[in-house]
Amino acid sequence: MRFGKTLRQSVYPPWKEKYIDYAKLKSILREDKPDDEDEPWTEEDENRFCDEIFNTQLEKVAQFQEEKIEELRNRTDEAAEKLKHLNASADEEKQQQSDEGDGQEEEAGPSKHEEVDKQKLKEMEAELDGITNEVKELQKYSNLNYTGFLKIVKKHDRKRGDRYKIRPMMQVNLSNRPFNSEQAYSPLLNKLSYMYFAIRRFEAPDAGDVLPIDPDSQPETHNGEKYTAHKFWVHPDNLLEVKTYILRRLPALVYSEQSAKEVDGQQDPTITSLYFDNSKFQLYSKKVEREAEASSLRLRWYGQLSTRPEILLEQKLLHENGTSEERKFAIKEKYIKAFLDGEYKMEKSVQKMERKGQKAEDVEEFKETADAIQEFVSDNKLEPLVRANYIRTAFQNPGDDRVRISIDTDIAFIREDTLDRDRPCRDPRDWHRADIDNSNMTYPFKNINQSEVSRFPYAVLEIKLKDDVNNKRGRPIWIQDLMGSHLVHPCPRFSKFVQGVASLFEDYVNRLPFWLSDLNTDIRKDPQRAFQEEEERRARRAENEQVVGSFLGTKISSYKPSRSSPVAKSYLAERMATDNAAIASPKSGVTTSNNNNHKTQTVSTPAGDEHGESSSQPLVPRENREINYGTLSSVFPGFSLSKYSKAKRAREAGISSLPPGVVEPKEWIKNSGPLQIEPKVWLANERTFLKWQHICVLLGGLAISLYTAAASSKSSGKHGNVLGQVMGIVFLAVAAFTGGWSWWVLRKRREMIVGRSGKDFDFVFGPMVVACTLAVALVVNFGIAYRQAFEKGHWGGHDGHGNHSSVDMGDLR
Repeated sequence: MRFGKTLRQSVYPPWKEKYIDYAKLKSILREDKPDDEDEPWTEEDENRFCDEIFNTQLEKVAQFQEEKIEELRNRTDEAAEKLKHLNASADEEKQQQSDEGDGQEEEAGPSKHEEVDKQKLKEMEAELDGITNEVKELQKYSNLNYTGFLKIVKKHDRKRGDRYKIRPMMQVNLSNRPFNSEQAYSPLLNKLSYMYFAIRRFEAPDAGDVLPIDPDSQPETHNGEKYTAHKFWVHPDNLLEVKTYILRRLPALVYSEQSAKEVDGQQDPTITSLYFDNSKFQLYSKKVEREAEASSLRLRWYGQLSTRPEILLEQKLLHENGTSEERKFAIKEKYIKAFLDGEYKMEKSVQKMERKGQKAEDVEEFKETADAIQEFVSDNKLEPLVRANYIRTAFQNPGDDRVRISIDTDIAFIREDTLDRDRPCRDPRDWHRADIDNSNMTYPFKNINQSEVSRFPYAVLEIKLKDDVNNKRGRPIWIQDLMGSHLVHPCPRFSKFVQGVASLFEDYVNRLPFWLSDLNTDIRKDPQRAFQEEEERRARRAENEQVVGSFLGTKISSYKPSRSSPVAKSYLAERMATDNAAIASPKSGVTTSNNNNHKTQTVSTPAGDEHGESSSQPLVPRENREINYGTLSSVFPGFSLSKYSKAKRAREAGISSLPPGVVEPKEWIKNSGPLQIEPKVWLANERTFLKWQHICVLLGGLAISLYTAAASSKSSGKHGNVLGQVMGIVFLAVAAFTGGWSWWVLRKRREMIVGRSGKDFDFVFGPMVVACTLAVALVVNFGIAYRQAFEKGHWGGHDGHGNHSSVDMGDLR
């Protein structure tokens, strides 16, 4: 189906005028005119098309999307406030009923208050349903327009792009806008899910305390166990750091001896997944549009097919509630084609299971799985379409599957279709490409047509957490730190099948996945910026949990922003501080003044203070504080009267600035416990000492030799003897200093090792003294000897009898 027809059929009627005008852009391109009747494409035509697509169509769609997202956010916030007020009014009415009904028996049956609450909850749920439906329609709207822009610029570059290619420019513009991006909708969906959770808990109080599913994750079921999958991209520059970070916590998982022995000698196994679809790409479309009961089918094996590995036929089912499960069974290579054609129904495998005496339930389950998958293939007319080849590194504790992590690298997608009957990529009589598997071809697959290969630029990190650890209190801290770090780029619901089809069959499909725009940007992040974004995301999540907790009358969120967090002074932190101060109001007074829209909070010390005094200090936001430039404290920080400066001066003077009741520890935590030092540390210290002693012996021997030679010389003059003796004494002093310095450094470093000092072990004073002294001594020695040689007149001259003479080398000693 052409994209123009798909666009007309998928338009949401209330927003009909806000979609991309695809027909108008095609008319500007003169797409429908035959080549023989087409007029030359001029500069004016190019300017007209670019102005229409960038300044009119793109701006129209982007502006509408931004306005709609803002409107949905406001509606969601209003619904959250109604939810809070509903809970507050319910508490007040219950309190009144309890006061009036003291000493009286309660009447059976639901009260008028409960009926009103149920009615209000139904109205609230209907309002949330309306918001959720519009969010879904807006996601479809973004996806459809995103695909339309890429389709039309591809038509332009193919037909009118002799001089100008505008597809790269369009990709940059789309990546700079919240187009078709999951991050634009995740916070909104997260908040809606928490509000639905609050309503469900009110209707069914005994439902448990399980929080709603995070939209950035995907629930899965493996062998009856429930997991939550989180997917990320990893830039090649960060790949080694991510692997080493994980290896410190989880060991690498070895699959089997056969899978580890690859032709190229790689320890990590190569995995091949062969995905199925039909000529209409129905499975792909359902998966991109997130339709209920969307499924995918693949054949998967480890290593090369020539080594006869175990081949698994797997069907992944996506249910309406967002969860997924897998059906799979092993099949031999020689039976695959017959099974896909419906000629073989796994009879031999069933007979083998019965001969082994397996349970009748297991045999029946195997037959049902095989029949269901075969019926699925037949009904949808599926055939192999695209191959994904990658190297997987897995991490997991042996015997503990609560945390499972995998990293897929060297990902390549290869066409396996027969859509072009004249030039099929695969032999229609076979189920796989023999040219690849018979030759044991590996990444980067340079021996096949490069238009049939697409290489993914990043590694894919997948973290699977069992349901008992996938909650706020049970999830390991290091997992949270990795997921929120600058080393990874979140890409929820990423699918290799969808990516392979979108990259190799763009002309055949009318919907593209949301993450394609991120492929055109640099996913590397600044660490500080990534930390700020993660803190803001946690703050939003805590706010959503706070809404649920206030409605249910319980505390769900335990979030505390760190001191360096950008949200430490945000509205959420201030709101939490205000709530805590209100609870503690009997013990302390909190006054709030609002003059000319300037808000100042004053916190008073309790009257029963240890010092018997009360003090107050205005809490002024950091961004509103004035910096007094030109004052004495700005020029001389030592005269500053700030709290920090006072505390620093108190520490330097030995005055304790700790709060009352807090005692300074006598021993640091890092110094507690038994002392454990590796032998190589002691040996390194002694080896350094012996090196310095070697230098000391060499200098000492040189000094003694020089001094002895100068004292016993008969041919040299007086000045020569004195100079040689002085230099010998200087070198002897340097040797003595070297020996003493090496002994002092040995003892000092030993004390630092035993004391677990955190200071540097570098001592640059001694080497600098030795080097400078030797350099000065040599320069002075050479200078004096050089001057004496010229004074004697023997440097390259003649004596009185015309004989050539030279300076004795003893003069230059």
